[in-house]
Amino acid sequence: MLKEVEGRQEITFKEAFAVWVRIGLLSFGGPAGQIALMHRTIVDEKKWLDESRFLHALNYCMLLPGPEAQQLATYIGWLLHGVRGGLVAGLLFILPGALAIFVLSWIYVVYGDLAITEGVFFGLKAAVLAIVLQALIRIGRRTLQGILKPALAVGGFVALFVFSLPFPLVVLSAGIIGYLVARWSAPDASRQPRPDAFTETTLRPGTQQAALCCLLLWGLTVAALFMVLGDESVFTQIAVFFSKMATVTFGGAYAVLSYVAQQGVETFQWLEPGEMLEGLGLAETTPGPLILVTQFVGFLAAYRDGAGEPSLLMASAGALLTTWVTFLPCFLWIFAGAPYVEKLRNNHGLSSALSAITAVVVGVIANLALWFAVNAVFGEHQRFTTGWGINMQLPVLDSINAPMMTLAVIAMVCAFRLKMAMLPLLGTCATLGVLWVFWTQ
Repeated sequence: MLKEVEGRQEITFKEAFAVWVRIGLLSFGGPAGQIALMHRTIVDEKKWLDESRFLHALNYCMLLPGPEAQQLATYIGWLLHGVRGGLVAGLLFILPGALAIFVLSWIYVVYGDLAITEGVFFGLKAAVLAIVLQALIRIGRRTLQGILKPALAVGGFVALFVFSLPFPLVVLSAGIIGYLVARWSAPDASRQPRPDAFTETTLRPGTQQAALCCLLLWGLTVAALFMVLGDESVFTQIAVFFSKMATVTFGGAYAVLSYVAQQGVETFQWLEPGEMLEGLGLAETTPGPLILVTQFVGFLAAYRDGAGEPSLLMASAGALLTTWVTFLPCFLWIFAGAPYVEKLRNNHGLSSALSAITAVVVGVIANLALWFAVNAVFGEHQRFTTGWGINMQLPVLDSINAPMMTLAVIAMVCAFRLKMAMLPLLGTCATLGVLWVFWTQ
């Protein structure tokens, strides 16, 4: 129900709550699908925001570390109803998927050695490859217009895959380029933001206090673990690692996954590369942000803690801690920054910088897609380095996994040729994986 207030429609909190519940339950398909769902619901159906305001919020969330779709939901919720709106929108976007991942993690650990479970995850790996490629194409089509943005996307991919440059450096360079281009070009008057019904919300009461509360909860959690358990505890390591991830992994969920996969597999050895793909498959089968795969990583890390026997209780605590330190900063970034970003909507240079960062993220997704493909289809890999700064991970061609390659091709055909939706695609590949495992036994 909408009420007329001073010539405009006021969105009731009750209606917004129902919408966020629906979005949280239907947010399958990764950030591309989730952003499309929010756009269709908030902009097209409800008409609560216009296109320019939605894209302005999206560009800011792309700039932040962490999952852009969840942060976009928090931003829009805050814009509509202040702090309580942001908390409800952000939490409802997380909770359905978090609960599902928690249950599936238990099933994975308890029944992971059964042939049917192995087959399901074998098939999900192939489906994930097709899904990530779809996300790359969808986001690219929406983002890469003109000449500069495609060039930034290609440059981002080369910087990450070929030269292994730090992502913060890549994203900062893109933002500077976008800002300089804006300074050298006249602003497009037709694209200038217009005053709207939410202009007065840029200083929502309690927003700064909410940001401070998030910061204190985050800091006290990590400090308490250090003091009580010490720095050798797996829980302290989880808190520190995923807290660091929350501050340095820019570019949204796909960029985060690349970082978590590398550190969780190679540095901490909490899980194997194949298990990372299986965890992503779990996240793909459930609603909510893909970064919920970190909960699966924390679950396995605590479960396999070297200090004792594998424990499901420890694993559960590890999963909950991971989710806490992963998403608490997301609310902090929105409550701390959104009011100022709203004030700067008319700044042509800032808007251009945010758009350039969104473009370079497409290159990040391309890098992730290639990383997953190499790890899924090939069993062995090697580093190729030169004196010119080239540092690439390349597959050993003789180690190709022919069944996985075949299933990946089938997944691509189902996704691109048959236009199969998300859940049917996952179900088809999981079924084929089970049939293959049983056939080879």
